[in-house]
Amino acid sequence: MTEVPPAEAEGEPTAEPGYRARVRAFADGLTVRRVVLYTILVGLVGFYLAPLEAGLMTAFKSSEAFQRTLPIMPPSVTGFSLAAWQTAFREMTDALLNSLILAVPATIFSALLGSLAAYGLTTLDWRGQVPIVALFIAGIFIPYQAVLVPLFRFFAILNTPELLSFLWGLPLMHEHYASLFNLIVTHTAYGIPITTLLFRGYYSKFSDEMVEAARLDGADAFTIYRRIVLPLSTPIFAVTLIYQFTQVWNDLLFALVIIPSGSGPAAVVTMALNSLTGGIIQSFNTQMAGAFVAALPTLLVYIFFGDKFAKGVAG
Repeated sequence: MTEVPPAEAEGEPTAEPGYRARVRAFADGLTVRRVVLYTILVGLVGFYLAPLEAGLMTAFKSSEAFQRTLPIMPPSVTGFSLAAWQTAFREMTDALLNSLILAVPATIFSALLGSLAAYGLTTLDWRGQVPIVALFIAGIFIPYQAVLVPLFRFFAILNTPELLSFLWGLPLMHEHYASLFNLIVTHTAYGIPITTLLFRGYYSKFSDEMVEAARLDGADAFTIYRRIVLPLSTPIFAVTLIYQFTQVWNDLLFALVIIPSGSGPAAVVTMALNSLTGGIIQSFNTQMAGAFVAALPTLLVYIFFGDKFAKGVAG
């Protein structure tokens, strides 16, 4: 008579658990080449994340702890401090609000105007489109430094605070918002070429039959844009809004030239971060905390809308 193994006789499973099987399959598939590849990839990840980790550890250290330890090392119990974060938030709160007032309208206006321009240069047929497209493309490559002096002279002649003086008596309106208005106009104008190019590449994939059918039904150009083109533009709007918001939020050069008050009430977040450098004694922990505070809005934008950005880029 054939003997039945105890495990089978008692009805216990003889197969390995799923995770053990996967581990064994992974180990069986390892080769020298794959081990070397994984080692290089892990090393590159550590290399690129090391500055971020060092900055984060520095932000949670006191000034004395930073002097005694390596930046990449975590703070000790006695060296842990939130004073740098408190100072950064206190010094940058108004600047964060100013940057928000600047970035949101500048981003929306440049994306919307770029969409309209791309619609007129792609879906509509009219003579002279190619030279106009060439001008938009040329506008992308105009360096910031080339327009600093004309911008400064233009807004000095325009005298925006006096031009908008009728607004300063309204609630929540302040005279230093005139400088933010100048920055909104500047970033909107400078963002139109790149947003137009992005929208034009997206609109060029649209079906001509769809637009022609709308025209046969009697829809004019603006109705076609509002009813057909605009609802289908959500993915590329996500791309342009995220891209343009990041560009406007991180700008320092235009702000330094256009805002006359330096680090005054109209200062944006990059100017406030620049003012955290201190004097003779550098407070590196405060600077690192301020850098993370300044980067937080753009980080949140990519966290919450990163999937839409990827879909828009993929078309």
